[in-house]
Amino acid sequence: MEQDACSYRRYLNGDKAAFSEILSEYRDPVTFFIQRYVHDICAAEDIAADVFMDLIVHPHRYNFKSSLRTYLFMVARSRALDWLRHKKRHQTVPIDEAELLRDETDLEEHVLRKEEHRRLHAAIDRLPEDQQIAVHLVYFEERSYADTARIMKKSAKQVDNLLYRAKAALRDLLSKEEI
Repeated sequence: MEQDACSYRRYLNGDKAAFSEILSEYRDPVTFFIQRYVHDICAAEDIAADVFMDLIVHPHRYNFKSSLRTYLFMVARSRALDWLRHKKRHQTVPIDEAELLRDETDLEEHVLRKEEHRRLHAAIDRLPEDQQIAVHLVYFEERSYADTARIMKKSAKQVDNLLYRAKAALRDLLSKEEI
């Protein structure tokens, strides 16, 4: 049995510190996954908190048949889609990234790296939503095709096709941007 499921079993048996292990392991990945759906980091953090609260309030829902990670991502997807269905249209102003450059030896290299990341994420944001989610799960969360398929409620072949089309589209978008 994987480590997270063991941690969750320990939590269910009364070890409160075990839940902290789960939270520290999955809080950021779940939050960033939700953010891919809702495009609002504050809402993503709130939804992620609800996902983890679900583990506490409804311990019987996780049946240990799949990995805890996969279960968390399935709940996260469901909660994100619920939020999207119920949200009201509000215009928000994004806060620009305000990272202080401390102990950076090569400012130019840092700027180039950040620009490459910005271009990649901007290109990913231009993909259809299913392709964005598949790319995020497989390449950023390092999930298998089978887990990604289970989370997205698709077959592994559909995930493979989504990723194939996403990579082709990204190559095209990034090459056009360089011209």
